[in-house]
Amino acid sequence: MRAGAPMPSDRLRRYRRRAAMGTIYAIANQKGGVGKTTTAVNVAACIAEAGYQTLLVDVDAQANATVGLGLPKHLEPNIYDVLRGEASFDEAVVTTDVERLLLLPASPDLAAASVELPREAGSETRLRDALADVRARFAYVILDCPPSLGPLTLNALAAADRVIVPVQTEYFALEGLAGLLDTLTLVQRELNPRLAVAGMLLTMHDGRTRLARDVEREIRQHFPDLVFDTVIPRNVRISEAPSFGRAVIHHDPHSAGAGAYFELAKEVAQRG
Repeated sequence: MRAGAPMPSDRLRRYRRRAAMGTIYAIANQKGGVGKTTTAVNVAACIAEAGYQTLLVDVDAQANATVGLGLPKHLEPNIYDVLRGEASFDEAVVTTDVERLLLLPASPDLAAASVELPREAGSETRLRDALADVRARFAYVILDCPPSLGPLTLNALAAADRVIVPVQTEYFALEGLAGLLDTLTLVQRELNPRLAVAGMLLTMHDGRTRLARDVEREIRQHFPDLVFDTVIPRNVRISEAPSFGRAVIHHDPHSAGAGAYFELAKEVAQRG
């Protein structure tokens, strides 16, 4: 572990010992700007720092998770080539500066997949098929989904065991959640019966404002068993870390944002 980084919890270590094969988490919400990529990058980095072999899969054509780890958005081959069957997982996966964290990168070419995939029978399981033979190598696989419920997100949900739903604590926080939950039910029925919601994650939270406190209370009342205890604060270190190509736990390991993401990683491991 890097000097100055918070120590991983015993709870995470115990979960690693009993995990026979990788658990796949999709980070999904059709709303943009709620912290999906930030959560994917930072949870993956925290888990890797805790001693786990971890894979982050960038399923978004914006390639922000790829750039957020300091890599260019035009790497080839990438996840687009894997979904098209033109490259294998091992050909496309790359190492990162974070020990034990590998990345299946995205590129802007991935936007074409949203048009191409629906034309092909069985395309909803392309990502699941690509990960089937490699998921046992990793204790955790994190899928960063695009801000839509299109073909790429459906591929991620078909491949995942659990879904983490970031929710910004602002006025329209509940908007679209019903639609997302309906989509998850459809995917469970038609594509992936093992899919479950790991939890809803409150992000960009400013506890000094009455609005944020009211939104948090409302979400916890609506979904009492689904909301993570951990709340991600609105924190400048979290916001600026991607510009340095680093997770916040490496950009400023003693910041409130870094501490919150380590707590989230512990809670994710506890929930299983």
